[in-house]
Amino acid sequence: MSETANSTFDAKESRGQELREKNTLAVRPREAATLIIVRHDGPRPRILMGQRHENHKFMPNKFVFPGGRLDAADTRIKAVEDLSPATLDRLMKRMRGKPSPSRARALALAAIRETFEETGLVLGRKVEKPMTSKNKDWADYFLNGVAPALGKMEFIARAITPPYRSKRFDTRFFIADAELVQGDLQETRGSGELLGLHWLTVDDAKGLDLPNITRVILDELDERLALPVARQAERPVPFVFFRNGNPVREHL
Repeated sequence: MSETANSTFDAKESRGQELREKNTLAVRPREAATLIIVRHDGPRPRILMGQRHENHKFMPNKFVFPGGRLDAADTRIKAVEDLSPATLDRLMKRMRGKPSPSRARALALAAIRETFEETGLVLGRKVEKPMTSKNKDWADYFLNGVAPALGKMEFIARAITPPYRSKRFDTRFFIADAELVQGDLQETRGSGELLGLHWLTVDDAKGLDLPNITRVILDELDERLALPVARQAERPVPFVFFRNGNPVREHL
């Protein structure tokens, strides 16, 4: 869900140690993924964002990108197009546990699944033979006669929730062109977690009520989109995390 993909960074940067309040050990971050869909059919690029419901206890009214935690089902889904070798390599850099291409693919697939669940938008490629899954969200996705295609998805950022948070996520941020969406871009629906879905320029998005990590990602996105396409793919991937209670920004 969006709370997982957008709860990664906070202004409370001076806790000092990787302990939660009351000196309890930090929660182990769960893997998550989010997807930034970009439209290029206007004078300036636009991205899809939604507003969290005001009744949510976590980040009410905040504008976020669709995304959420990795599900076990994501590791069993077959894509009709693989991630590029460069993207696979970057996703596996500093991956917790034993790095593997299958886990890297699963993160990209999680971003597609969560986007479908939260917005109703189907990213993929039409296929003649329908695929199936025991997972409800993937089963509903496959009813659209598509299969996930990862070839044009790019990995643009990674961030880990601060250690003092009660919920922590190790989130990978992906970007994909809206041309990968099957159907009408205006027909957005979803689970109800994201309300008021909007296509916004980066500048317009920066004026909204946003989580801090979303602002970081928007700055990265703004710089990335200003580059020629070939150079965008070569751009280093920022990795934001905390060390001894202080925020650190490195590159993958």
